[in-house]
Amino acid sequence: MDVPYTTKPRSDTGLYNAKLGIWLFLASEVMLFGALFSSYILLRVNALEGTWPHGLLNIPIGTFNTAVLISSSITVVMAWASLKLGKFNHFKIYQGLTILCALAFMVIKSVEYKDKFTHYEVWFNDHEKKSIRGHIEVPGEEGNPWFMTHKKLAERKIETIKIHPDPKVTVASGKEAHGGAEAHDGHGDHPPVQEIKVADIKRLSAFVPAHSTYFAIYFTLTALHALHVMGGALVMAYLWGPGSKMWKTDPERFTNRIEVSGLFWHFVDLVWIFLFPVLYLL
Repeated sequence: MDVPYTTKPRSDTGLYNAKLGIWLFLASEVMLFGALFSSYILLRVNALEGTWPHGLLNIPIGTFNTAVLISSSITVVMAWASLKLGKFNHFKIYQGLTILCALAFMVIKSVEYKDKFTHYEVWFNDHEKKSIRGHIEVPGEEGNPWFMTHKKLAERKIETIKIHPDPKVTVASGKEAHGGAEAHDGHGDHPPVQEIKVADIKRLSAFVPAHSTYFAIYFTLTALHALHVMGGALVMAYLWGPGSKMWKTDPERFTNRIEVSGLFWHFVDLVWIFLFPVLYLL
């Protein structure tokens, strides 16, 4: 028995089954991300003045990833349009480009995540000293350590660590920093490496959810979005590969499947267009 309305629209909705289904699914997705964005807004507006981090994300990388996703929105439309014109070879090209854009987005995002896991902020017991941010060196650890904490330093009985401060970060206000080096005033490309006594550290945290409410929201939203990117890419890869056999037996239904997957992909792109300015720019 054939399932009705797989290619022809229903008389009551004007949509075929899959298109009606994807719109209902996207409605639930809007409620999911809408709740998360609303939570972000409430936490942001109620944060104490000067406590909300700013400028901790790489705007050029975020901008490039935005361009990648916008480009993928164009190629996914071209893939569907190619099928409507009966040009299957063109579909394969545009659908392949869309999948490559999705993979590029994930690779770039993973690089950005890695930098956050090895980037630290140090708060001092001396409240007059400002916190310092940068990459750290820990005795016994090769390269940049991941997820290091003040507790782990104490357990290993490490007395001092070194930190390579960010160029734009003020270490201390007109005072001498730990280890004898003068505080960096934000000018110059290579601020001096600082040696810090562990006993003088109040808290040490990488740019992970434990760092602040801001990064808890950042990883929640961007990781959830990344899962949607991965899911969409897997579906499109299947339709590009094994699933494309349907073109020979039922081209109209296959074209509808590409349209439905494209609608989901447009939603994924739209979410990022909101995420980018909210997390990176504001």
